[in-house]
Amino acid sequence: MEVALGGTFDPIHDGHRALFERALELGDVTVGLTSDELAEETRQVSRPVRPFDERRAAVESELDALADTRDRSFEVRRLDDPTGIATEPPFDAIVVSPETREGADRINEIRESRGLDPLQVEVVDHVPADDGERISSTRIVRGEIDPHGTLTPECSPETE
Repeated sequence: MEVALGGTFDPIHDGHRALFERALELGDVTVGLTSDELAEETRQVSRPVRPFDERRAAVESELDALADTRDRSFEVRRLDDPTGIATEPPFDAIVVSPETREGADRINEIRESRGLDPLQVEVVDHVPADDGERISSTRIVRGEIDPHGTLTPECSPETE
């Protein structure tokens, strides 16, 4: 099975790892990594994002370790459009988080309008941090949690 997955992935955290793991369980994976321009356009919260080449190296490093254990292959491609690579013919499935489910539905509409089969949509639940809120790159950048969802000392209930 050919699986699509897309995002900015900066910084990578356990929620991203859950997406990568599910995608690799399903098949060979192509990650659409947002270009610097697309990351700037679509960012919902104003915060710095590392350049594309640095993010690509980080994603490839994560996928190298995970793909080897599953005998899967992966590719990372530049994503210049929010619906990007998943509207192309070779894909069978797409892995998304709950908040990107609508994007997968839009991708399937585009595929159907082009005479392509719709993708199997796999929604991976958020990974909670120690405080029960979801792990997110924004929370990590703000210093609230680390990439595994552990509260930072400044944000721990014991220090309040």
